[in-house]
Amino acid sequence: MSTKKGIADSIRHFTPVWFTVNMGTGAVSILFGVFPYGDQSGACRILSTAFFFFNLLLFVLFTVVSIIRYTRFPDVWGTMIRHPVESLYLGTFPMGAATLIGVGTTVLHGQYGFGGQAFLYTLWGLWWIDVALSILCCWGVIYVMITKQCHSLRQMTTVWLLPVVTLIVASSAGGELAQALHPYSVASALTTLTFAILLVSVGLMHTFMILIIYLHRLLLHGFPPGAGIVSSFIPLGPMGQAGFSILIIGQTMKKFLPVLGNMSPLLGNAQTGEIIFALCVCISFLLWAFATMWLGYALLGIQYVLRRTRVPFKLSFWGMIFPNGVYANLTVALYQVLDVPFFRVWGAIYSVFTMLMWIMIFYRTAALVPTGRIFEAPCLEEVKMWENMSPSDSPERERGEHLPVADNI
Repeated sequence: MSTKKGIADSIRHFTPVWFTVNMGTGAVSILFGVFPYGDQSGACRILSTAFFFFNLLLFVLFTVVSIIRYTRFPDVWGTMIRHPVESLYLGTFPMGAATLIGVGTTVLHGQYGFGGQAFLYTLWGLWWIDVALSILCCWGVIYVMITKQCHSLRQMTTVWLLPVVTLIVASSAGGELAQALHPYSVASALTTLTFAILLVSVGLMHTFMILIIYLHRLLLHGFPPGAGIVSSFIPLGPMGQAGFSILIIGQTMKKFLPVLGNMSPLLGNAQTGEIIFALCVCISFLLWAFATMWLGYALLGIQYVLRRTRVPFKLSFWGMIFPNGVYANLTVALYQVLDVPFFRVWGAIYSVFTMLMWIMIFYRTAALVPTGRIFEAPCLEEVKMWENMSPSDSPERERGEHLPVADNI
């Protein structure tokens, strides 16, 4: 069990995993805004807004603490970036920011009209920064995985998805911004939508390739042991968020097309928008089905591990909330498009389940913060283990390999 840490030691052990708190809180804020029973009520709007500002406060706090960590302890960055698990959570920073941009667009600007055009263009500028960071995380972290880290199929988990999901989350925020920008600038809206399509396409391609490897890992080595099993929910994230993003893109294209004065046989055709919308709905449903499939594997894995061992609470439990939240959000969005009661009921049930999960994990986290025990940096713990181990005791140390880390975060 981790010992009690002081403030300085807690900051040194403040990992990027903390930004999963922003992702989970942002997902809950979204769910209050779209809850299929009473989504237009003042209570849901107030709760959605309250979670947005709470999330914004946490995001600013976590960003400041992270800056202090890497400036006061500069050696930590290199150690962290070489760690084969902790470094993958760098993508949670732009994803946490994207949830704030999305809620700011749909709730603050869309429902309250806050800030007008100036606020909307501020969000648009922040989105472009988020896109740049997402691209950097995707290609940059994968490059580091290839050149600086040691990985094995046995130790693989779905945490490998985190760097590439950044593109998909940024895409969904872009689709919402495109809808809001259209009354002000058709060119800006179309440019944003084009990049949203590009981002979700590249993100999905990466996702499918990684999930094929993960299924291969499950067949050969079984479910991840210990706390690593909570990562089984992560595939719901890219599937659910990509489905929602594509649905938003379809709705936006239906609204935008045909482009007046455009001579293109595609963009100037009156039927193009309707056709693209129908295709996007079908693709979103298929991705929802894929997400439901991975939900089944996640539940099977959870019960398998829990029946055989006790899983200690770790900060990585926050990684369960966002994937489940965006799966619920896609379910509700499909109800709004298809008007099928099943999606409304299942979306409401799963939204409540996600909100209750947030409450339980937040309570456990808040209870551990005062003692500092929740602050764990596997990369630093690994350095201590190496220092206590001679080269003759471990050939892996001589080769520069990492100790088993699947259960560390």
